[in-house]
Amino acid sequence: MSVFARLVEQLAELLQPLFHGSAAAAAIVLFTMLVRLLVLPLSRAAARGQKARTALQPRIAELRRKHARNPDKLRQALLELHTEHRVSPLAGILPSLCQLPAFFLLFHLFSSSETGGRANELLGHELFGAPLGDRWADALSGGGTAGLVYVGLFALVVGVAFFNYRRTKATLAESVPLDTPGAGAIAKAMPYVSFFTLITVAVVPLAAALYIVTSSTWSAVERAVLYR
Repeated sequence: MSVFARLVEQLAELLQPLFHGSAAAAAIVLFTMLVRLLVLPLSRAAARGQKARTALQPRIAELRRKHARNPDKLRQALLELHTEHRVSPLAGILPSLCQLPAFFLLFHLFSSSETGGRANELLGHELFGAPLGDRWADALSGGGTAGLVYVGLFALVVGVAFFNYRRTKATLAESVPLDTPGAGAIAKAMPYVSFFTLITVAVVPLAAALYIVTSSTWSAVERAVLYR
């Protein structure tokens, strides 16, 4: 953890001349972008996989009709089809899974009063007056400009979530067959998943919220480019 803390501190020092009191917040945004660049190959593979799965839907529908009374044969046929075209159902979640360690490191770092046996100085850094170690509840009780910072974050999250809502509805309409068990429930629930980011941003430290907001915004832009 102390190694990670030094990395954030060094990035903040590097950005100090440009961002002054918000240098640590800018360092977190930069760190998030570096993480997203590292997982970009996985995101590109996920996009190719999604396009391949969409292209395979007519053949999948045909297999479902052919093996409607034999679930075991259907599963085997679907596995062979995916293997033949090198399509993995897990490809779409790998980019998110690979980011989890970075998020939890930030969450733990800005939830700890000490790091490396000394006081955690990063907790004293702010974003426009809002301490990076505080949460939305602290901003509500403390007053000042901290609440406005969260208003801005929430507005950005809602904008990104609405963008994802529209794209997810369109993607599900193309890639989820109507005869798939549970397809109706999936199609109704999935477009709203992005809005749950609001809850996460509200309950985690501001530093971790910055990671989530930056990563979510990156994902929205990435999807617009890779899934066009």
